Amino acid sequence: MSNKSAAFLPIGIGAGLAIGAGLGVVIDNLALGLSLGVAIGSGLGVALMGLGNLKVQNQKKASDGGTPMMSDGGASSTSASHCASSTDCGGGDGGGGGGD
Repeated sequence: MSNKSAAFLPIGIGAGLAIGAGLGVVIDNLALGLSLGVAIGSGLGVALMGLGNLKVQNQKKASDGGTPMMSDGGASSTSASHCASSTDCGGGDGGGGGGD
């Protein structure tokens, strides 16, 4: 099984280097431009890898007969809290607490 989304990392770094080289020439500091290009390109490549993996997962779930699941960002769908009262979790003073 190959991970085709891993190819986005060198593509992102390459694009970042190209943009960084142009930026470095314009601001007359090539070293800064190249280093910023590598950093931005790496972030872009990792983001594209994540999107590629999400797309593959959604396609697998759709082909299995299920509906693709969308993430709610970790939000809970229940309204019940693990704290019985405001004093169990630190109260309303913003001090936190160990209700667990």
